[in-house]
Amino acid sequence: MIETHDLSKEFADFWAVDGVSLNVQPGQILALLGQNGAGKTTTVRMLTALLLPTRGWARVNGYDIALQGAKVRASVGVLTEQHGLYMRMSAIEYLDFFANLYGLDGSARNNERDRLLEYFGLAEAAHRRIGEYSKGMKQKLALARALIHDPPVLLLDEPTSAMDPESARLVRDQIASLRSSQRTIVICTHNLAEAEMLADEVAIIYRGRILVNGTLEELKDSILGPREYEVRLSQDWDSSGIVPPDGVTISERAADRMRFRVDKPQVSNPLLVHELSLHNAPILSVQESQRSLEQVYLKVMADAHAVRSGVEAG
Repeated sequence: MIETHDLSKEFADFWAVDGVSLNVQPGQILALLGQNGAGKTTTVRMLTALLLPTRGWARVNGYDIALQGAKVRASVGVLTEQHGLYMRMSAIEYLDFFANLYGLDGSARNNERDRLLEYFGLAEAAHRRIGEYSKGMKQKLALARALIHDPPVLLLDEPTSAMDPESARLVRDQIASLRSSQRTIVICTHNLAEAEMLADEVAIIYRGRILVNGTLEELKDSILGPREYEVRLSQDWDSSGIVPPDGVTISERAADRMRFRVDKPQVSNPLLVHELSLHNAPILSVQESQRSLEQVYLKVMADAHAVRSGVEAG
């Protein structure tokens, strides 16, 4: 649904995006993560055919962004950081305006408009001017506008910013439900917990280049290394006599717990538990230590900063 190869954009002598290659399938959600100024917004603008690439190419819903811009724009729904809401309009007028731009007829327009207003909890405020809305209400209306023409591709920049927890949950649920309808969704966000909940794949961009790209489990394994497990003990116990089986590395020994890293937990964990049982260890629990997208992101960014600092120093 979204395919890019060496997608690049230069402004004057500055490469805002430099060699981005991505492939996002129908029904997938891609989280595009990075610092402010990393190239996320420029990438999205090229994917909506608002900017032409300096180098490389991209296709969205099968359409070339450079040669078929109008068809690309008709295929995408976009939520930008600056929503461009028309403050003197009511929500009904605003959604009708955009529905007309996308060529929706009267009944289809009205049905979809009313459904979205109801879903996002804006029906009672539908005739009020948008300028009277709270930040959260404006965010929900902007998302409704992105969905009004039922697009196969959604490009969402910080979709739950300025929302209270209940509204943010509603929007996350809506995004998750859209995935099941074979839409492709790209989310640019600083909310790593949200990205971890929603995304099938993650790409981290730094100074215009994709540093890593893959499923969350793939990135956890490749960036954070072997999985770590913790054995908790019901009482203090001397573990110095434990010799870990092959494939197990003890990373921490304490009186009431042990941590160990394993490459193949299906094979190694039963062997380790058996070894502990032979030594009458008072095992309370064995569980995998949680590894988060935040850990992955911080490690990738720390490595990128270190490399850049070394290059500049050299």
